[in-house]
Amino acid sequence: MSKSIFYHAGCPVCVSAEHDILNLVKDVEVVNIGEDRSRIAEAQKAGIQSVPALVTPNGNVLHINFGASIEEVIG
Repeated sequence: MSKSIFYHAGCPVCVSAEHDILNLVKDVEVVNIGEDRSRIAEAQKAGIQSVPALVTPNGNVLHINFGASIEEVIG
């Protein structure tokens, strides 16, 4: 992976974190798994347990604050 991926679910905590991440990280893809549910399995495979979370280019998962568990997003 050549860039970071920021996963979130669109909640206020996630949107606030998205703004901060976009100011801090130069090359980042933003994925709202609340809207693009086809990316949930990808997030789980990457190790996402809750959102918002950032996956770094080397595969580290940084869980940021707590908006919702991945199970809550799945419903």
